[in-house]
Amino acid sequence: MIYLQLFYEFAKAGLFAIGGGLATLPFLQDISVRTGWYTADQLADMIAVSECTPGPIGVNMSTYTGYTVGGILGAVVATLGLIFPSIVIIIIVAKILKAFQDNKYVKAAFYGLRPASTGLIAAACLSVGQIALFNQGAFDSLKSVFFGIRYPAVILAVILWLLMNLGTFKALKKNKVLAKISKLHPVVFLAASAVIGIIFGFGGV
Repeated sequence: MIYLQLFYEFAKAGLFAIGGGLATLPFLQDISVRTGWYTADQLADMIAVSECTPGPIGVNMSTYTGYTVGGILGAVVATLGLIFPSIVIIIIVAKILKAFQDNKYVKAAFYGLRPASTGLIAAACLSVGQIALFNQGAFDSLKSVFFGIRYPAVILAVILWLLMNLGTFKALKKNKVLAKISKLHPVVFLAASAVIGIIFGFGGV
């Protein structure tokens, strides 16, 4: 039954997560709350691992979750569950959309889906930010946002953002070293963050 449940849960996520891999995060949070298969902190770890590995984040996370819950077979079932609705819908849409792509109702429907996708992704970003940058236990007990902040994580996030966006600052564009840093591949920054997290033990902050 666990495999049927895995397929069902991830098929729902794949069917309604409009907007790409990040849009699956609210659904994964809902699955966590309802099933107890993983915690919020484990979900944050899944996001980190999925972002570091090749492939779409939604597929990577479904594979990771399925493996955590049901081993290798669970990983296969969860992944199939996520991609099955998309495959079916794409086959159907490919057959009929060409005939209706100029229809005003079809255009209006797609336009209406844009804010929904934006909302899903924004909600996911806020949730991940809360997990990564705040100590929820301290936040709840002290009733103060300042005591709940994980300052090392916030400082690291700010530094990484600055390094990745140096090219947008006119005063820094002339510096060749800084210009090269800003052009580094995101994987370099992810790897550096992982090393820093291990060295300073951010997980326990």
